[in-house]
Amino acid sequence: MTRKQKKELYRILLAVCLFAVAKILSAVLPEIFSGWLALVLWLIPYLVAGGKVLLSAGNRMIHGQMLDETFLMAFATIGAFGCGEYAEGSMVMILYLVGELFQQIAVGKSRRSISALMDIRPDHANLETDGEVKEVAPEEVPCGAVIVVKPGERIPLDGIVLEGNSDLDTSALTGESVPRNVDVNDTVCSGCVNLNGILRIRVTGSYEQSTVARILDLVENAASRKSKSETFITRFAKWYTPCVVGAAALVAILPPLFLGIGSWAVWREWIHRALIFLVISCPCALVISVPLSYFGGIGAASKCGVLVKGTNYLELLASMHTVVFDKTGTLTKGSFQVEAVHPQSAFSAETLLLLAASAEQDSTHPIARSLVSALPNGQAAHPITQLKEYAGKGVVATVDQTTVAVGNHKLMEAVGADISDMQCTGTYVMVAINGTFAGWITVSDTMKERVPETIAALHEIGITKTVMLTGDQEAAAKKVADMAGIDVMYAQLSPAQKVEKVEELLRDPQTGTLAFVGDGINDAPVLSRADLGIAMGAMGSDAAIEAADIVLMDDQPAKLVAAVRVAKKTQRIVNENVIFALGVKAIVMVLGAIGIANMWLAIFADVGVSVLAICNAMRMLKVKNADQLQ
Repeated sequence: MTRKQKKELYRILLAVCLFAVAKILSAVLPEIFSGWLALVLWLIPYLVAGGKVLLSAGNRMIHGQMLDETFLMAFATIGAFGCGEYAEGSMVMILYLVGELFQQIAVGKSRRSISALMDIRPDHANLETDGEVKEVAPEEVPCGAVIVVKPGERIPLDGIVLEGNSDLDTSALTGESVPRNVDVNDTVCSGCVNLNGILRIRVTGSYEQSTVARILDLVENAASRKSKSETFITRFAKWYTPCVVGAAALVAILPPLFLGIGSWAVWREWIHRALIFLVISCPCALVISVPLSYFGGIGAASKCGVLVKGTNYLELLASMHTVVFDKTGTLTKGSFQVEAVHPQSAFSAETLLLLAASAEQDSTHPIARSLVSALPNGQAAHPITQLKEYAGKGVVATVDQTTVAVGNHKLMEAVGADISDMQCTGTYVMVAINGTFAGWITVSDTMKERVPETIAALHEIGITKTVMLTGDQEAAAKKVADMAGIDVMYAQLSPAQKVEKVEELLRDPQTGTLAFVGDGINDAPVLSRADLGIAMGAMGSDAAIEAADIVLMDDQPAKLVAAVRVAKKTQRIVNENVIFALGVKAIVMVLGAIGIANMWLAIFADVGVSVLAICNAMRMLKVKNADQLQ
């Protein structure tokens, strides 16, 4: 509890004590404490508890912002005093203050839950200059500098290991408790904790570009992207309060006029009912609990290693019906290996591999990298003099004055190579030399862990359709789709065709909310086009964080199940609070208008409902890992 909250608590306790004194004195000495003296006696606890509320209401009225909960409380309690209901007026204000304090504690706890992520912010960096190591702020370390990370320290910036071997605790980023071992030439992300060995790291980007800075920025700004429910509640409260004030005025005025009764007792009775109506109608439960639920949901997702860029995306995730997956790097590891080389014509296997690797040496595609890495030790790719890339087809390069085309059947057709005699299944690339088909190279990729279980779990929690889009050959794609349990598969697609296929799916009314899951690097156009873009974050890949709405920080599709469960639980809590708050208020408002509900029941309908709704919303703050969402 903060110092400010403690002061509020002491003020409430003082008001309660003064209320008890007033209650005792008015009961024991009614002949003394009556009339003006009774009013003064009850005003003391009322003003101690509600002085700030009255000042806030007055200040808002001066600035033309009178129709909010402080106005409702001030108007209702002053009206209760005007009707001679001193005890009720004082207690309403005290309990309103109790509800406000409880809301402050709940919101503070939610913020601290999110702020726990700030622990990943590094305190310093050990900068190595001229053989000496000195502590500096991470913001002062330039790109290309060398830093030293000792055991127990948090890695302050992204970089590549130059020297050393160690285990890293990545739980703050990925939610996984199993340490990750790193060695020389491995990439490391800021925010991880070095557990044992000393590491020398070359920094690959400034602090502002680091994983830590990006994650903190995303989490801190997530609340600015409001869900439809939050936007609705904001608009609802804007119109709701004036409506209930008008309804209360009608309750106070119309019945006495309609009945033609002019006695003060009748007017007092209906004014009292109108004041009860106002107390009941305060929208605090909705205004506080709905944003608190979403805020807790974002925090829970972060603890599970899932970054959600806004509450609107959390709401979309809860309503998701169709999930479209990329294959390479998403369902499979994307680390290809050459299985076999099948030369045709007069070329040897070694020559075919060398020419194909030379043509692909500048490409970042996983299959291209596998060709280069398959070259025997000591053999380097030959230089190329010309290179042209064909999107969704392959590359054509000039190697040693020889035109080499490496790609799929579309590229072979484009260069005039005859592939009619080729018979191959799986993942492969074809090679043409000077327009003549020279053979093909088969490569293999392995599926990520727990992918079939993930797809099955998605179906169990309400996903109606799973789709896989890939640029790979039909046979290789079908094999992966069957092993994973994917419902529908589309192969041999270029990046543009992937977008077209997603648009086609979106036009189908049975698709519902569609999410695309990709690696965030080659799939940026599709991530942007889908209702919801979900990227494999590669523990903080820049492209993934920029392109997607949601980032799975450890590249495991299984995290998607945890994300959906967090979203659905959050949405369920929001719906429970909305239905409960509006339902109870509607019933008690009707009872108040017809004279059955008294001020004490009105207090429950306001403060009690708010406290219960907030307690329900705070359930999301207790989620620490994905296992609690089963």
